[in-house]
Amino acid sequence: MRRSTGQKIFNVFNILFFAVLGSMMILPFINIIAKSFSSSKALENGGVTFWPVDFTLVNYHYVLQDTVIWRSFAITVYITVVGTLINLVMTSLLAYPLSRDEFVGRRWVLLMVLFTMIFSAPLIPTFLLIRDLHLMNTLWVLMIPGAISAFNFFIMRSFFGEIPKEIIDSSRIDGCGETRLLFSIVAPLSKPVLATMSIFYAVGHWNTYQAAIYYINNRALYPLQVRLREMIVTDEFKMDASADVVDLALLSSPEGIKMVVIIVATLPIIIIYPFMQKHFVKGVMIGSVKA
Repeated sequence: MRRSTGQKIFNVFNILFFAVLGSMMILPFINIIAKSFSSSKALENGGVTFWPVDFTLVNYHYVLQDTVIWRSFAITVYITVVGTLINLVMTSLLAYPLSRDEFVGRRWVLLMVLFTMIFSAPLIPTFLLIRDLHLMNTLWVLMIPGAISAFNFFIMRSFFGEIPKEIIDSSRIDGCGETRLLFSIVAPLSKPVLATMSIFYAVGHWNTYQAAIYYINNRALYPLQVRLREMIVTDEFKMDASADVVDLALLSSPEGIKMVVIIVATLPIIIIYPFMQKHFVKGVMIGSVKA
């Protein structure tokens, strides 16, 4: 296809614009990686940009032997996996019946869900409710209150609504109950939207910070993001009593340790996303094309 001069100029402008935009996003991460492999002296002098100076692995050795950081990492992995499963199940259980025309009163339920999307609950009533439900200082407080996202619910409901009614009716004629229909018929046909919702929910759980600050006082239950905040803001490092870790702390630098923890907190999502990208692209196209 032949392109006009204006289209060629526009394409060149787009390429340059997104190249600059992509560089603005990737260069800070490259700088973090370079600092994580640099010596404490190089970091103190501020001479590290995009390449390690005085290459060392001491910062990584420290983090690998710091049980406090790895406990927070394990907590974050737990709430991400379990919380995402809870999100998918609960959102599906609400979205499926509200996607069917035969559901009586679905308009009123949709209005109530939409209301929660527009007007969020105030902090103090939410805090009092969570306290009365005895969820304070438990990991459930990071998963149960946000079990259903109104935004994700409407995306999933739109996808369920596009499943041909004939498939649903034929399954019912064959004696398939509603629960089995959802998990055996609808769910396998909804892999793109489920993968998309998994990414949305998992990233939200992985980056859990505000809820942990509000509702968790037990430091042993702090997720990784809260632990990282403590390290960055207060320069507070908790070590075990082993001599090896103490020696590593003397050789490493607080700045380098922070950079390593940032990498640990970011790398898992970066690794997982490419495997979910195909389904993610299909999922975000839901509702963009109408017949």
